[in-house]
Amino acid sequence: MKHLIKYAKILISFGIFINFTRKLGIIMEIGKHTGLVLEGGGMRGVFTCGVLDWLLDHHVDFPYTVAVSAGACNGLSYMSRQRGRAKYSNIDMLKKYKYIGMRFLWTQHSILNQELLYKDFPERIVPYDFEAYRANPGVFEMVTTNCLTGRANYLLEKENYNRLIRIAKASSSLPYVCPVVMVDREPMLDGGIVDSIPVERAMSLGYERNVVVLTRNRGYRKTGRDIRIPSFIYRRFPRLRVALSHRCECYNRQLELIEQLEDEGKILVVRPLEKLEVDRLEDNIGKLTALYEEGYACAGTVLGTCIFNE
Repeated sequence: MKHLIKYAKILISFGIFINFTRKLGIIMEIGKHTGLVLEGGGMRGVFTCGVLDWLLDHHVDFPYTVAVSAGACNGLSYMSRQRGRAKYSNIDMLKKYKYIGMRFLWTQHSILNQELLYKDFPERIVPYDFEAYRANPGVFEMVTTNCLTGRANYLLEKENYNRLIRIAKASSSLPYVCPVVMVDREPMLDGGIVDSIPVERAMSLGYERNVVVLTRNRGYRKTGRDIRIPSFIYRRFPRLRVALSHRCECYNRQLELIEQLEDEGKILVVRPLEKLEVDRLEDNIGKLTALYEEGYACAGTVLGTCIFNE
């Protein structure tokens, strides 16, 4: 019943949204100057899986996609046009393999079973279609945090499969609970440390209008306080410590920018309607499935009125 009420709210919002956009004439055209921006959020990324499957079902492509953390991993399946693959990895595979847990800290120095996620899954369980990815003309950038500089790196790869998977692994490597990943001999961690919602990156490359997929409801802000990271943590990476010491401030500032751009009609945002009951390391299959379905429905709500140009 709870889920039915939520979907009813989405349908009502859909009708209101259509009437509003038609009256104001702000229906967005999605074409060669429109980018797609994918936030991370750990297991909240199943919302993004639903959005991406809606895009695949409706044959919607973007010339440029930039993605962070879980958004990068889910975005890879979108770029290879493997509908349902991201959902399978986040929900079905979690149920079967239970790949989140403290036990992996002892064997892999990670709270996730990275051997399963970045080797067994893409190579054996549900093989990644690298050739389809290569054939996709769209540009796909993944965001990592360079531990030496404390800045974001925006990385591309269309030729080397192993490097592609390594970038995705680095982009999703959570600080403190996942290991540093070497990419091009540079130490990298989760891109969300410094650029959780890279809409400014898309705009800097000339993508004037963007579709932004978030995994938090409008109005959400981090309420925790930033604290100075002590020198014994990541002691070889002082600039990374500085970046980690300003995560809340940085993320909240990006959320404010997103809402401003949305109000100005410069971006479309697909996001959950209400406060989420799913956390970053959620393992409740029912909650994850409901969030995936909400993502699919919300994509139809927001993007169903768009004009798609080749």
